Amino acid sequence: MIKQMKRVIISILLLVLASFTFAAENQVIIARANKAYNDGLYPVAIEQYKAVIKSGTESPELYYNLGNAYYKQNDYPSAILYYEKARKLDPSGEDINFNLNVVNSKIADKIEPLPELFYKRWYRALTELMPVDGWARTGLILLLIALTGGVLYYISRRLLLRKIGFWAGLVCIFLSVFSLFFAFQGYQSYRNNREAIIFAPTVTLKSSPDEKSIDLFVLHEGTKVRLIDNIGTWYEIRIANGSVGWLPASSVERI
Repeated sequence: MIKQMKRVIISILLLVLASFTFAAENQVIIARANKAYNDGLYPVAIEQYKAVIKSGTESPELYYNLGNAYYKQNDYPSAILYYEKARKLDPSGEDINFNLNVVNSKIADKIEPLPELFYKRWYRALTELMPVDGWARTGLILLLIALTGGVLYYISRRLLLRKIGFWAGLVCIFLSVFSLFFAFQGYQSYRNNREAIIFAPTVTLKSSPDEKSIDLFVLHEGTKVRLIDNIGTWYEIRIANGSVGWLPASSVERI
């Protein structure tokens, strides 16, 4: 039994050491990519940022830097794609939103979105107060405070401290559930994302998934669309003004 416990402990320590080593290697690559970006070597920076992402590392800063590198090369669809990825992880990021607005002003399609119901607007504004990991950290901190309040309630002999522990624990549990719910919703939204960016210079939207079907309207590269269905190599999409049509899957890249 003791030998098995030793093996488990050693295995855990090795995994922790490997994760720290892996993170350190990625930080070195990111530092090289940042230097390449500052030196104006944007293709080199892009290649290195993508290598880090390919390894499984994600962060709003990483996607933001990649978006900046593409923007410097006037590759607006790719810049929008990675700014949108950054925004999914950090909706309240001022630099992300500012740069995204700048690059969106440079694409051909200027689509007026449909008015949003007030409660949906309030809910979205609330969820975007913090990034996903921010909501998660807040929830865990509040949960820890709630547990501390519970311990205070059970061990304290003074009535006032017991009341403080009880109510503080109750309130923090409620707020913790609230925070973790938003963290989970944000994570699900990011993982199950149904939005995409058009990469074809121009694409004609069809009434059905068939080249011979009726032409509806034309979209240009950089436009964000929502994927609502797919058949074979075709996606049915909706744009911000509510218009719907079919386009080839090869003409878009998912956020």
